[in-house]
Amino acid sequence: MIRRTVVLALVVLMAMVAATSLSAAGSAEILTEEDTSARMRTTEDPRLVRPGVLTVGTGTPVYPPWMLHDDPYSGEGFESAMIYALAEELGFSRDQVVWERGLTFDQTIAPGPKPFDFAIRQISVTAERQQIVDFSVVYLQPDKAVIALPTSDVVDARSFADLRRARWGATIGTTDLDYLENILEIRDVAVFDDVAGTFQAMQGGLIEATVAALPVALFATAVQVPDAEIVAILPPDPKDTGHGLLFEKDNSLVEWINEGLEAIISRGVVDDLITQYLLPDRDIAEIRR
Repeated sequence: MIRRTVVLALVVLMAMVAATSLSAAGSAEILTEEDTSARMRTTEDPRLVRPGVLTVGTGTPVYPPWMLHDDPYSGEGFESAMIYALAEELGFSRDQVVWERGLTFDQTIAPGPKPFDFAIRQISVTAERQQIVDFSVVYLQPDKAVIALPTSDVVDARSFADLRRARWGATIGTTDLDYLENILEIRDVAVFDDVAGTFQAMQGGLIEATVAALPVALFATAVQVPDAEIVAILPPDPKDTGHGLLFEKDNSLVEWINEGLEAIISRGVVDDLITQYLLPDRDIAEIRR
């Protein structure tokens, strides 16, 4: 009888310990959830790739006017300056911004996990890309510009028909190539692996002209192909809605980042940076059809 009582007491005691443990575990779980919720939309947001810092993907190298001195940390150039303005809006200090430069452009826009919270590298928002990645709101819609050698037939072009007389080239996988083929309806566009190859082909006389976003064209004609010039501005591609920040598909940070981006857009910060870094200092002829 005594033995049975002892056993029963032990069973009751074990049950009480188990219940206490479960209660403590439940409380810990609740505290963890509450703690996580409190950190959302702060610099310690657990959804960040590295909580405590904002990790931003970009290219290697980076070029003016997007970033100066091949240094995204400089805060100079349109994209670098905009990211630091956005980071400040979100509550991050300057030293809490980390730049991830390990991916090529194709790797950046490909589906799958990303080593950054979002990327900025003149990425156009298109319906095709939106199938595999997410984008922020559009923050820039640059004009397309025609870059040509002074001996090209397109220097005095005033219509799409005039433009079709030239030998054109573009970089594979870009909206520039899409523009030539689908908007200007250029046939037999010479295709190159990268932008440098396209400009080398122009310098070598293999092609006479290419198209690029106006800010890219400004830098290219100042530095990369100084013998060439911007001869015309073209209408936008209706399939290219402009540049956006790129996120891994279904990234729940998008809404928070959009709020910060929309805030600096509405205050005129982005327009001021466009004026400072991306606009030409002279009038350029426009071709609309």
